[in-house]
Amino acid sequence: MSLLISFLIGTQMLHLVVASPPLSFLFPSCNSLVVKAAAEAALNKLNADRREGYVLSLQRIFNVHELPQQIGGSLFYLTMDVLETECHVLSRKLSKDCNVRHAHETVYGQCKAKIHFNRNSNHSHLYSYDCVLQPLSNSAITRGCPDCPVPGNPSEATFQETAAESLAKFNAENNHIHYFTILNVTRASSQWVVGPSNFVEYTIQETCCRKSPPVPDITKCPLLPSETAVSIHTSCIKPI
Repeated sequence: MSLLISFLIGTQMLHLVVASPPLSFLFPSCNSLVVKAAAEAALNKLNADRREGYVLSLQRIFNVHELPQQIGGSLFYLTMDVLETECHVLSRKLSKDCNVRHAHETVYGQCKAKIHFNRNSNHSHLYSYDCVLQPLSNSAITRGCPDCPVPGNPSEATFQETAAESLAKFNAENNHIHYFTILNVTRASSQWVVGPSNFVEYTIQETCCRKSPPVPDITKCPLLPSETAVSIHTSCIKPI
Protein backbone atom coordinates (compact mmCIF):
# COMPACT_ATOMS: atom_id res chain seq x y z
CA MET A 1 0.00 0.00 0.00
CA SER A 2 2.81 2.41 0.87
CA LEU A 3 4.39 1.82 -2.53
CA LEU A 4 1.07 2.60 -4.21
CA ILE A 5 0.66 5.84 -2.21
CA SER A 6 4.22 6.87 -3.07
CA PHE A 7 3.55 6.13 -6.74
CA LEU A 8 0.33 8.19 -6.73
CA ILE A 9 2.02 11.14 -4.97
CA GLY A 10 4.91 10.96 -7.41
CA THR A 11 2.49 10.92 -10.34
CA GLN A 12 0.67 13.99 -8.98
CA MET A 13 3.93 15.86 -8.46
CA LEU A 14 5.07 15.00 -11.98
CA HIS A 15 1.74 16.24 -13.30
CA LEU A 16 2.18 19.54 -11.44
CA VAL A 17 5.70 20.01 -12.76
CA VAL A 18 4.61 19.29 -16.32
CA ALA A 19 1.50 21.50 -16.00
CA SER A 20 3.39 24.48 -14.55
CA PRO A 21 4.96 26.64 -17.25
CA PRO A 22 8.64 27.52 -16.68
CA LEU A 23 9.38 30.94 -15.26
CA SER A 24 10.70 33.28 -17.93
CA PHE A 25 12.01 36.82 -17.77
CA LEU A 26 10.69 39.68 -19.82
CA PHE A 27 12.90 42.52 -21.00
CA PRO A 28 10.69 45.63 -21.06
CA SER A 29 11.86 49.02 -22.24
CA CYS A 30 13.69 51.04 -19.60
CA ASN A 31 11.46 53.95 -20.63
CA SER A 32 8.13 52.19 -20.08
CA LEU A 33 5.81 53.79 -17.54
CA VAL A 34 5.60 50.72 -15.30
CA VAL A 35 9.40 50.32 -15.21
CA LYS A 36 9.81 54.00 -14.33
CA ALA A 37 7.21 53.62 -11.57
CA ALA A 38 8.97 50.53 -10.20
CA ALA A 39 12.32 52.33 -10.27
CA GLU A 40 10.89 55.35 -8.45
CA ALA A 41 9.38 53.07 -5.80
CA ALA A 42 12.67 51.20 -5.40
CA LEU A 43 14.65 54.41 -5.03
CA ASN A 44 12.21 55.86 -2.48
CA LYS A 45 12.34 52.69 -0.40
CA LEU A 46 16.11 52.31 -0.46
CA ASN A 47 16.57 55.97 0.45
CA ALA A 48 14.18 55.48 3.38
CA ASP A 49 16.11 52.40 4.52
CA ARG A 50 19.54 54.06 4.53
CA ARG A 51 20.83 55.68 7.73
CA GLU A 52 24.00 57.28 6.40
CA GLY A 53 24.82 59.39 3.38
CA TYR A 54 22.62 61.46 1.13
CA VAL A 55 19.36 60.91 -0.72
CA LEU A 56 19.98 59.43 -4.17
CA SER A 57 18.24 60.67 -7.31
CA LEU A 58 17.59 58.63 -10.45
CA GLN A 59 19.72 59.63 -13.41
CA ARG A 60 18.59 56.83 -15.71
CA ILE A 61 17.43 53.21 -15.70
CA PHE A 62 20.37 51.28 -17.13
CA ASN A 63 18.86 47.79 -17.28
CA VAL A 64 15.72 45.89 -16.22
CA HIS A 65 14.49 42.29 -16.11
CA GLU A 66 10.86 41.55 -15.28
CA LEU A 67 9.48 38.31 -13.85
CA PRO A 68 5.64 38.35 -14.02
CA GLN A 69 3.88 37.20 -10.85
CA GLN A 70 0.25 37.44 -9.82
CA ILE A 71 -2.21 39.57 -11.75
CA GLY A 72 -0.72 43.01 -12.19
CA GLY A 73 2.39 42.21 -10.17
CA SER A 74 5.96 41.55 -11.24
CA LEU A 75 9.40 41.15 -9.79
CA PHE A 76 11.70 43.76 -11.27
CA TYR A 77 15.47 43.43 -11.26
CA LEU A 78 16.66 46.99 -11.79
CA THR A 79 20.05 48.53 -12.47
CA MET A 80 19.86 52.31 -11.98
CA ASP A 81 22.41 55.07 -12.49
CA VAL A 82 22.06 57.51 -9.59
CA LEU A 83 23.30 60.91 -8.45
CA GLU A 84 23.69 62.17 -4.90
CA THR A 85 21.48 65.09 -3.81
CA GLU A 86 22.04 67.78 -1.19
CA CYS A 87 19.53 66.17 1.23
CA HIS A 88 20.86 63.90 3.96
CA VAL A 89 18.93 60.64 4.36
CA LEU A 90 18.01 61.68 7.92
CA SER A 91 15.88 64.45 6.40
CA ARG A 92 13.54 61.67 5.15
CA LYS A 93 12.84 63.73 2.02
CA LEU A 94 11.96 62.18 -1.32
CA SER A 95 14.51 62.57 -4.09
CA LYS A 96 12.06 64.67 -6.13
CA ASP A 97 12.14 67.26 -3.35
CA CYS A 98 15.95 67.48 -3.30
CA ASN A 99 18.43 69.28 -5.53
CA VAL A 100 21.16 67.30 -7.24
CA ARG A 101 24.62 68.53 -6.29
CA HIS A 102 26.53 71.05 -8.38
CA ALA A 103 28.81 69.60 -11.05
CA HIS A 104 32.01 69.99 -9.02
CA GLU A 105 30.38 68.21 -6.04
CA THR A 106 29.04 65.31 -8.08
CA VAL A 107 28.82 61.91 -6.42
CA TYR A 108 27.56 59.29 -8.84
CA GLY A 109 27.13 55.55 -8.98
CA GLN A 110 24.85 52.61 -9.59
CA CYS A 111 22.18 50.85 -7.54
CA LYS A 112 20.87 47.35 -8.18
CA ALA A 113 17.47 46.57 -6.68
CA LYS A 114 15.00 43.69 -6.57
CA ILE A 115 11.44 44.92 -6.05
CA HIS A 116 7.92 43.54 -6.38
CA PHE A 117 5.67 46.14 -7.98
CA ASN A 118 1.97 45.88 -8.78
CA ARG A 119 0.99 48.09 -11.69
CA ASN A 120 -2.70 48.01 -10.70
CA SER A 121 -2.38 49.08 -7.07
CA ASN A 122 1.12 50.65 -7.11
CA HIS A 123 1.90 48.46 -4.08
CA SER A 124 5.58 47.59 -3.84
CA HIS A 125 7.98 45.61 -1.67
CA LEU A 126 11.75 46.07 -1.87
CA TYR A 127 13.55 42.76 -1.34
CA SER A 128 17.15 43.87 -1.68
CA TYR A 129 19.43 46.58 -2.99
CA ASP A 130 23.10 47.40 -3.33
CA CYS A 131 24.61 50.76 -4.26
CA VAL A 132 28.17 51.65 -5.24
CA LEU A 133 29.00 55.38 -5.24
CA GLN A 134 32.06 57.47 -5.98
CA PRO A 135 32.87 61.19 -6.16
CA LEU A 136 34.51 62.97 -9.05
CA SER A 137 38.28 62.81 -8.80
CA ASN A 138 40.12 65.93 -7.66
CA SER A 139 41.89 66.10 -11.02
CA ALA A 140 38.55 66.06 -12.88
CA ILE A 141 37.22 68.86 -10.66
CA THR A 142 40.37 70.94 -11.17
CA ARG A 143 40.22 70.51 -14.96
CA GLY A 144 36.56 71.47 -15.16
CA CYS A 145 36.52 74.17 -12.49
CA PRO A 146 39.97 75.26 -11.26
CA ASP A 147 38.52 77.60 -8.60
CA CYS A 148 35.92 75.17 -7.19
CA PRO A 149 36.27 73.57 -3.73
CA VAL A 150 38.17 70.27 -3.69
CA PRO A 151 36.85 67.39 -1.51
CA GLY A 152 38.73 66.58 1.69
CA ASN A 153 38.65 63.98 4.44
CA PRO A 154 35.88 64.88 6.95
CA SER A 155 37.79 63.17 9.78
CA GLU A 156 40.75 65.56 9.51
CA ALA A 157 41.19 67.81 12.54
CA THR A 158 40.85 71.02 10.51
CA PHE A 159 37.41 70.07 9.22
CA GLN A 160 36.31 68.80 12.64
CA GLU A 161 37.27 72.19 14.11
CA THR A 162 35.35 73.98 11.36
CA ALA A 163 32.24 71.94 12.18
CA ALA A 164 32.63 72.59 15.92
CA GLU A 165 32.90 76.34 15.32
CA SER A 166 29.84 76.29 13.07
CA LEU A 167 27.86 74.29 15.65
CA ALA A 168 28.76 76.75 18.41
CA LYS A 169 27.27 79.53 16.31
CA PHE A 170 24.18 77.41 15.61
CA ASN A 171 23.63 76.71 19.32
CA ALA A 172 24.07 80.39 20.17
CA GLU A 173 21.62 81.64 17.56
CA ASN A 174 18.75 79.11 17.61
CA ASN A 175 15.80 79.22 20.03
CA HIS A 176 16.00 75.62 21.29
CA ILE A 177 16.26 75.16 25.05
CA HIS A 178 18.76 72.30 24.68
CA TYR A 179 22.20 72.15 23.13
CA PHE A 180 22.81 70.20 19.94
CA THR A 181 25.95 68.15 19.37
CA ILE A 182 27.65 66.86 16.23
CA LEU A 183 26.83 63.31 15.19
CA ASN A 184 28.94 63.07 12.09
CA VAL A 185 30.83 65.34 9.71
CA THR A 186 29.54 63.98 6.41
CA ARG A 187 31.32 66.09 3.77
CA ALA A 188 34.30 68.38 3.69
CA SER A 189 36.08 70.46 1.08
CA SER A 190 38.55 73.31 0.83
CA GLN A 191 38.97 76.25 -1.49
CA TRP A 192 41.17 79.29 -1.97
CA VAL A 193 39.02 82.41 -1.54
CA VAL A 194 41.34 85.33 -0.81
CA GLY A 195 43.10 82.74 1.35
CA PRO A 196 42.36 79.10 2.16
CA SER A 197 38.87 78.22 3.43
CA ASN A 198 37.04 75.10 4.56
CA PHE A 199 33.49 73.90 3.94
CA VAL A 200 31.73 71.20 5.96
CA GLU A 201 28.38 69.46 6.14
CA TYR A 202 27.35 67.57 9.26
CA THR A 203 24.48 66.00 11.16
CA ILE A 204 23.48 67.00 14.67
CA GLN A 205 21.34 65.64 17.49
CA GLU A 206 19.64 67.30 20.44
CA THR A 207 21.12 66.64 23.89
CA CYS A 208 19.65 66.61 27.40
CA CYS A 209 21.72 69.65 28.44
CA ARG A 210 19.82 72.91 28.78
CA LYS A 211 21.44 76.15 27.65
CA SER A 212 20.79 77.76 31.02
CA PRO A 213 23.09 77.55 32.84
CA PRO A 214 25.75 77.27 30.09
CA VAL A 215 27.58 73.96 29.70
CA PRO A 216 31.35 74.16 29.14
CA ASP A 217 31.67 70.86 27.21
CA ILE A 218 28.57 69.73 25.31
CA THR A 219 30.36 66.62 24.02
CA LYS A 220 29.69 65.10 27.45
CA CYS A 221 25.94 65.77 27.29
CA PRO A 222 23.68 62.69 26.96
CA LEU A 223 21.71 62.51 23.72
CA LEU A 224 17.95 62.64 23.51
CA PRO A 225 16.26 59.76 21.61
CA SER A 226 17.37 59.36 18.01
CA GLU A 227 13.98 60.55 16.72
CA THR A 228 15.19 64.07 17.52
CA ALA A 229 18.17 63.80 15.17
CA VAL A 230 18.38 66.74 12.79
CA SER A 231 20.25 66.97 9.52
CA ILE A 232 21.94 70.29 8.93
CA HIS A 233 23.56 71.39 5.69
CA THR A 234 26.02 74.18 6.18
CA SER A 235 28.56 75.92 4.01
CA CYS A 236 30.69 77.15 6.86
CA ILE A 237 33.75 79.03 5.65
CA LYS A 238 36.72 79.38 7.95
CA PRO A 239 40.06 80.95 7.09
CA ILE A 240 42.92 78.67 8.04
